[in-house]
Amino acid sequence: MGHFLSKNGYSLKKKSRKLRKKKRRRNCFLQGPCMLCFIVHGTSGSVEDDWPFESAVAAASKLAERYVSLNSPEECAKFLLSPGELAVWEGQGRSLLSALPAKLIGPPTLFCAVDYSEMVCKRKCAELQRSTPRKQPRCAFQEAMENGEERGDSRCLLPSMPSSSSSSCPLEEDGSGAGRHTDAGSAATSSSSSCCCQLSQNESSEEAKSAESTDTSHINQLPSSILLKVFSHLSVKERCLGASLVCKYWRDLCLDFQFWKQIDLSGLQQVKDDLLVKIASRRQNVTEINISDCRNVQDHGVCSLASNCPGLIKYTAYRCKQLSDESLCTVAIHCPLLQKVHVGNQDKLTDHALKLLGEHCRELKDVHFGQCYSISDEGLVALAQGCSKLQRIYMQENKLVTDKSVQAFAENCPDLQFVGFMGCSVTSQGVIHLTRLQHLSSLDLRHISELNNETVMEVVRKCRNLTSLNLCLNWTINDRCVEIIAKEGRSLKELYLVSCKITDHALISIGQYSSTIETVDAGWCKEITDQGATQIARSSKSLRYLGLMRCDKVNEETVERLVLQYPHIVFSTVMQDCKRTLERAYQMGWSPNTSTAS
Repeated sequence: MGHFLSKNGYSLKKKSRKLRKKKRRRNCFLQGPCMLCFIVHGTSGSVEDDWPFESAVAAASKLAERYVSLNSPEECAKFLLSPGELAVWEGQGRSLLSALPAKLIGPPTLFCAVDYSEMVCKRKCAELQRSTPRKQPRCAFQEAMENGEERGDSRCLLPSMPSSSSSSCPLEEDGSGAGRHTDAGSAATSSSSSCCCQLSQNESSEEAKSAESTDTSHINQLPSSILLKVFSHLSVKERCLGASLVCKYWRDLCLDFQFWKQIDLSGLQQVKDDLLVKIASRRQNVTEINISDCRNVQDHGVCSLASNCPGLIKYTAYRCKQLSDESLCTVAIHCPLLQKVHVGNQDKLTDHALKLLGEHCRELKDVHFGQCYSISDEGLVALAQGCSKLQRIYMQENKLVTDKSVQAFAENCPDLQFVGFMGCSVTSQGVIHLTRLQHLSSLDLRHISELNNETVMEVVRKCRNLTSLNLCLNWTINDRCVEIIAKEGRSLKELYLVSCKITDHALISIGQYSSTIETVDAGWCKEITDQGATQIARSSKSLRYLGLMRCDKVNEETVERLVLQYPHIVFSTVMQDCKRTLERAYQMGWSPNTSTAS
């Protein structure tokens, strides 16, 4: 440290060589260069000449004289380690540092808290083993020195004093002094390297902390339960073709059993029987399977899946025209816990599969057999008698289904909530049986050829929990029927009257008598005019949607005025729907210029 703080390091080295010739052995009990070496071994003249603060040096020299007079290692250790002397040395060191110019020295960190017990010089103790030299790590102080030399900056920072375990190699006893005969720059570099080990350790610990914080900020550091929750919002395609390819950890998470309980393969034309066989062989806990629009799936794949997955609860296969009775029969036999079967638009499905469902699947609650043209009353009656827990039944354009099926469901399934017989060969004599259903909430009677107003009014009176009624495409429904519906339907919220024989009086009655109806669709009713649309919008407190599609007697100017006057109501016309579509397209970034260019 004395060499480092010297103004003329080279001249000081010459004097040091002369001194070593006279006195080969030094009475230094500290390892490496230090402020004590500078005070003790420096000549009084040279120090005072180079040091402009005589008062501080004089005070330190008195302590140095006491240190030189010591003869044994025990006395030196006792002198250095006594609390009183430590306080004096520390105070003198701080006074020296405070007196130094700011451009010469940085913060006074020389006399920091260190372990003095390991700083006893081993030269005084011949019996102690000398420490082996080792290369010191590159530290920020050394980099600062090198950068300062490159920039021509003469300022430097004084690091804190190192312990003996981290000091540089000890001074040579043979007087060669190779470490002291370097130039000023190498001496500064060696001194900074020997003094900065603690700073290097601090920086390395900070780098380790920063690396650890960076590592903990990685998404893979999240608990697996959170990642599984995130992946649960992805589709099967996104997990298999996206997330599982990121890393092995994500692949293992994507193979978690909970993702293979509900399998949605709808619309994937590359799905074939071999995939279903693999799923069945590896994942026997499948509870839901959706293979809608999978045209390459055959009966063999569905049978393999059903045979190996007895816990299957929901089975959906819309528009799989290639499937026959064999697949649904296997599902019915091997999956007794089945609760949902949606197999609409399967031409090959017959009553045999429905009979097996009624026989084996007692827990069935939701069935959809729309556009299965081979199904008749025979299969539906067996299903109704075997599955008394049914809550939803939907049929569409099943011409072989008559009033007999409606009566069977009304008598055997008291928990029915949703009933739909759109386009079936059902009449008012069958619909009247639905008045037994006290839990009925949604009724779809679209396109019933023989449906009279009295039957509809009786159903509305008896089914007090009815919230949605669809009477579209029934030309017999008139204004009087709608008026009774508005008066008696205390829980009704949705009323669909597309292509019914109604006029403005029906809309006025809804606005006048109903306080619960929110949705009214009167599209394609040719007798609706501006008066009816204005009156229902003005008088109804609950209306939120009014469908006026192709009501040609309603002027578009009137609709524009109603849109501005009643912003809480959505008016559906050709022009209004086009405007909303364009507005959504603009919000998503679409522009006419890009569309024309493409």
